Amino acid sequence: MLHQNLNSNWKMRKAGELQWSPAIVPGSVYTDLLRNGSMDDPFWKDNENAALELMEYDYEYESRFDAGAAFFEMDKVFLCFEGIDTIADIYLNGKSIGNTYNMHRIWRFDVTGKLQDTGNILKVILHSPTQYIQEAFKKCRTLGSEDAMDGFVHIRKAHCMFGWDWGAHLPDAGIFREVSLLGIEKARIESVYIKQEHKRDTVILNFEPEIEYCKMYDKVHYEYKVEVENPLGVTAVYKGSPDKITITDPMLWWPNGYGKQYLYNIKFTLYADEKEISTWERTIGLRTMTMKIEKDQWGESFAHEVNGITIFAMGADYIPEDHLIGRTTKERTRRLLEDAKHANFNAVRVWGGGYYPEDWFFDLCDELGLIVWQDFMFACAVYELTKDFKANIRQEFIDNIKRIRHHASLGLWCGNNEMEQFVGENHHWVTKHSEVRDYLIMYEELIPDILSEHDPQTFYWPASPSSGGSFDKPNDPDRGDVHYWEVWHGNKPFSEYRQYFFRYASEFGFQSFPCKKTIETFTDDPADHNIFSYIMEKHQRNYGANGKIMNYLQQTYLYPTSFDIFLYASQLLQAEAIRYGVEHFRRNRGRCMGAIYWQLNDCWPVISWSSIDYTGRWKALHYYAKRFFAPLMLSCQEEGMMSQKADMNREHFEFEKSIWLSVANESRKDENLKVHFAVRNVDAEIIYEEISEVFVPALSSIWLDKKMLPDIDIFNEYVSYSLYSNENMVSDGTVIFSYPKYFKYKDPKLSYSVSGNEIIIKAQAYAKSVEVQNDAEDLVLSDNYFDMNAGEKRLTVLRGNVTDLRLRSVFDIK
Repeated sequence: MLHQNLNSNWKMRKAGELQWSPAIVPGSVYTDLLRNGSMDDPFWKDNENAALELMEYDYEYESRFDAGAAFFEMDKVFLCFEGIDTIADIYLNGKSIGNTYNMHRIWRFDVTGKLQDTGNILKVILHSPTQYIQEAFKKCRTLGSEDAMDGFVHIRKAHCMFGWDWGAHLPDAGIFREVSLLGIEKARIESVYIKQEHKRDTVILNFEPEIEYCKMYDKVHYEYKVEVENPLGVTAVYKGSPDKITITDPMLWWPNGYGKQYLYNIKFTLYADEKEISTWERTIGLRTMTMKIEKDQWGESFAHEVNGITIFAMGADYIPEDHLIGRTTKERTRRLLEDAKHANFNAVRVWGGGYYPEDWFFDLCDELGLIVWQDFMFACAVYELTKDFKANIRQEFIDNIKRIRHHASLGLWCGNNEMEQFVGENHHWVTKHSEVRDYLIMYEELIPDILSEHDPQTFYWPASPSSGGSFDKPNDPDRGDVHYWEVWHGNKPFSEYRQYFFRYASEFGFQSFPCKKTIETFTDDPADHNIFSYIMEKHQRNYGANGKIMNYLQQTYLYPTSFDIFLYASQLLQAEAIRYGVEHFRRNRGRCMGAIYWQLNDCWPVISWSSIDYTGRWKALHYYAKRFFAPLMLSCQEEGMMSQKADMNREHFEFEKSIWLSVANESRKDENLKVHFAVRNVDAEIIYEEISEVFVPALSSIWLDKKMLPDIDIFNEYVSYSLYSNENMVSDGTVIFSYPKYFKYKDPKLSYSVSGNEIIIKAQAYAKSVEVQNDAEDLVLSDNYFDMNAGEKRLTVLRGNVTDLRLRSVFDIK
């Protein structure tokens, strides 16, 4: 088998223009226009409007290449596009060889006998996606998310490119993955499905190779061998076309926090009459992975089960990393996913309104131990299941299932995002009964049938949220997975999380602003630094959300007297909201087994629910996540806080004050731990304290005895709590019983010094949510936005410059 990369020598132009400009493939129209100076930064101020107009046109891409001499000896030659976005006509040497109409598919065109030795001209005409959806919508007014452009459901392209409640209207186009020539001599290994059968001390690998033959060689003797390299670098060779092999003493793959991520390299080599003609090579992990769904006293469990161990999923929802698809890179994805692991993630959910991630995304999740919940690419819409559309998406499913199925990190396939909930419960977007019928066919017949053939060992879930399908209470808190938005969209207080014991929360979130340096990437005008300015609301796509942040802010903190302080306060609001939910869910481990918050990342500089903004800067939430996703976590369920409805008359405040501490142990090791809590004054001086020894079994959460604190002064005293393992503090926090805006914080007089790779922070009084940041606001530390009981705290610098640091705490919100 021959492979020749065709990623070089590309040029591009707007259709009809004479002048060509350089192009980079893989890449996109927007990135090429931007690089060539033919458009302004679409993220700057409201340049999005002008960028959107550029997609009203068609674009031509052209490359000249010489074909290697060996291709003319091949029995079949194919031109392969690993990813092309989206509606395109393909020409080779002036002749049409085919067209594309699905961003999510792999496209292969037979060019046998159509190549020249030299000077081959490959032309791709990319048609306007906006013109396409406008014409399609005129013919069929199928509906979807109100945040996206009309007609987006009619094109198999990342939905969020047409706008979302965190995304711009920037429907990029282009050849975004590799282009190549593929030469086949006699036959090739197209794919291999590897089934795993786990027994005590052995794993049996069953092979189902898919071999593509050239018919003229039906009588040739074909044989393949299998080479398996274990994680120690030792290779075993199996000849004679084995349909199964046995691995003894297997080294298992585990999610992050439960064990190591051992990986095996599998290589298949195909021979025709003893001549090597094709290879297929992948990396796999030896593990079992499914969802544990069983009736119990609360309803029905829903939990990842890996190698027989039921785990608590901790992570966030992942969206495309850039509106300009040509700017995605393996290095950028690596940093994002490493930052996720650094925050103790063990899972990510790939949201269904984007596109199926690159191969390197799954490679990195394999390496880092992140379970992937993989949505199929359908979100917040209905679809008309015509014969052509069905054939189109069927091949889309097959292409991506076969591309992704071998990955150790693949935890489950999911049919869609939020469509069972909206279509089934209130017929949202539904204009005719056939759309409901087509929904059931697509997600409860078509996809399961294809998976039964191509990936029967991976669990399938029909939608998110769902209780198992058939419109049976899809957002039921006692079954399946849940999207919970009463905190935020419903304007409910953070305490509302404690009213629910979801089995698996796969979406819940709270917005914040990014830091000022990120905001300066889209505006440097001080007049724009008002949250209700035109530009600031242009970079806020959830209608009225900046006002919503202000509503929650007035309930919690004093009014910030500067834009910079407001940004800090908004991030604390977000972090506290999600902490409130996750800690509650983890305290109820066994009943709840998943906390996947919305969302991990952004695709442009925007005000959103992300914990890492578009530039890669960590918000306060990501540091909080590192603490509330820690394997060993101590949390406090305070009771008797000020009611959200209390007025300023103190006799209406609740005074039955208590704390109820809980320890979560999300590891496979039993732990003997020490818990300390203290009542302190604003100077952080201890008024009362208790220390207790606790035994916490592996994979469990335990409650300590409730402690009544009837005499605590809610305006001048607080509770600190900390967890120790072998005298090392592994988790801590503080809690107050009044709103932060009423608590009488004392100036902690924060200061710092730098010693090598450490920053030493000192405080002279109680300091809440201490932020340590540099001028570039790109500092990444071992901890940040933490509470201090006066004294000293040492931080390790992971990324960024440590000169000209600034320190602040909740005391400074005023």
